[in-house]
Amino acid sequence: MSRIGNRKLLVPGNVTVSVDGNVVTVKGPKGELSTEIHKGINVTVEENEVIVTRESDNLKNFHGTVNANIKNMIIGVTEGYEKSLEAVGVGYRFNVSGKTITISAGYSHPVKIEVPAGLTVEAISNTEISIKGIDKCLVGEFAANVRKVREPEPYKGKGIRYKEEHIRRKEGKKAA
Repeated sequence: MSRIGNRKLLVPGNVTVSVDGNVVTVKGPKGELSTEIHKGINVTVEENEVIVTRESDNLKNFHGTVNANIKNMIIGVTEGYEKSLEAVGVGYRFNVSGKTITISAGYSHPVKIEVPAGLTVEAISNTEISIKGIDKCLVGEFAANVRKVREPEPYKGKGIRYKEEHIRRKEGKKAA
């Protein structure tokens, strides 16, 4: 039995959830999100609750996922999502200009990344950036792509990491 799939989602007053066939659309003060759901999953909206049900036990894995995705959309259009990244290392820095992030991360050339539509990136300092948006998947994926430019290494801890991320450190070579 899917416990996540069976929970009832409360819809805030300033959010509207509509179901059209197998497409669920959530509208709120920050924007609008929609997702397509699997055929055997049924979504009903009653007053201020969203209820997700499944037609057969073969769809247990989709049941909880659809419920969680709808909850993430409701949170996204009301509060939004944010991920912060920091560059640790000598000469490592971010430069945000318009829809482009230029990253200096120890390579012979600066790395340029285009910010996807629907996201905003603001520079807190030259070593910290904040990625904001209403789509949780898009925010997380873009933050992971920026982090992938230079992942933190375990010996000195240099690289691009999430804010408050703990990097397990390794001991270096011992002299004989």
